Amino acid sequence: MNIFSTDIIRLLIAVCIGGLIGAEREYCSKSAGLRTMILVCAGSCLFTLLSQHIGNPNNADRIAANIITGIGFLGAGVIFKDDNRVNGITTATAIWMIAALGMAVGAGYIETACIGSLIMLMVLSAMVYLQNIIGKRNQLRNYRIVCPYMRETLSKYEQLFKDCHLNALRGNQSKVNDEITGHWLVQGSVKNHEKFIQLLLTDAEVREFDF
Repeated sequence: MNIFSTDIIRLLIAVCIGGLIGAEREYCSKSAGLRTMILVCAGSCLFTLLSQHIGNPNNADRIAANIITGIGFLGAGVIFKDDNRVNGITTATAIWMIAALGMAVGAGYIETACIGSLIMLMVLSAMVYLQNIIGKRNQLRNYRIVCPYMRETLSKYEQLFKDCHLNALRGNQSKVNDEITGHWLVQGSVKNHEKFIQLLLTDAEVREFDF
């Protein structure tokens, strides 16, 4: 009975850790929120406990080892591509990490799991401010510019990128009737992006653009 009471305590600790991380994810309106994190952490803990109780003594980690494979499929489901950008990687790695914390609790490494959860919470919340600072200094955007077709038309905007201290990589370009459309992947600070956008807004030759 003492073994089962210890298991219950470990499961409750896993639920608390999953709830702590899940609350932060829910606050940020992520797809894997409170309930998902609790279930993943508690489930990983339970599988680890079962691996110890019903597994082969010489290979007690057999069931727990398959948690990694299962979490891999679960994490892949939240990753998607949108506008040439891959989203959901942080959420997928958060699921992967919370499963590791649940396994640590199930294996009896409570202190390690608690420290790991604090580190994870710090990375997910506190590091956002550092990420925003970096994003303002170096931001990646996709530009699409449509204008009348003339010689040196697109070269004009590529020079404009340079004048605004933006690094532009030319993408697909197409011409339909008297219009030409250019695509660029542009890197630079938010300030320089805004400067370039203001120039486009005052350019009478630009028929439409988005970024």
